Amino acid sequence: MTTDPGTPRRAPAGAAVLREDVTDAIRSAVFEELAAVGFARMSIEGIARRAGVGKTAVYRRWKSKLSLVLDLVSAFAAQGLPAPATGSLYGDVRALLEVASHALRHPVASQVIPDLLVEAARHPEISDAIKAALLDGQQGVAAVVVRDAVARGELAEGADPDRALDLIVGPLYWRLVVVRTALPKGYLDELARSAVAALRA
Repeated sequence: MTTDPGTPRRAPAGAAVLREDVTDAIRSAVFEELAAVGFARMSIEGIARRAGVGKTAVYRRWKSKLSLVLDLVSAFAAQGLPAPATGSLYGDVRALLEVASHALRHPVASQVIPDLLVEAARHPEISDAIKAALLDGQQGVAAVVVRDAVARGELAEGADPDRALDLIVGPLYWRLVVVRTALPKGYLDELARSAVAALRA
């Protein structure tokens, strides 16, 4: 018996087809659940209830609440902070601060990450996942900024990208995520100048 090549192949019987609208509803429900109860008290049951789906719909996509939340964090991080290329250290730092200030206002940064950082102190797997999802990418961007500045003669050989990242993004994270205050007019310009001066010191 031969198979007609013109006949469309059918998906195996019983194969799960994951609807994107259901996936989006679950992701939205995670933010709502985290805001309401936090990561420690969050449950698959609560997420499913908020999303208007059964628990099996969640488990088809993620094996646990941790994998679900880390998937959201990873997706957020994958958007990335683009490495700026303005032609000057100040321009690169200022551009990076502009992008970072928008990213840190995102619900993942303002609601999910601080809660996960608390849990990371208790659970090494959360700590490792957050580092892989967030820190590694940002370190890569800082390395590009420092490398280009060294090549232009704006920074000395051996300038530390990790120190650069601390000086550039650290104060902004503190202001927007920890203290949660609005940025005054000219704050990013001033912070960029201060970071550049510190890197050159």
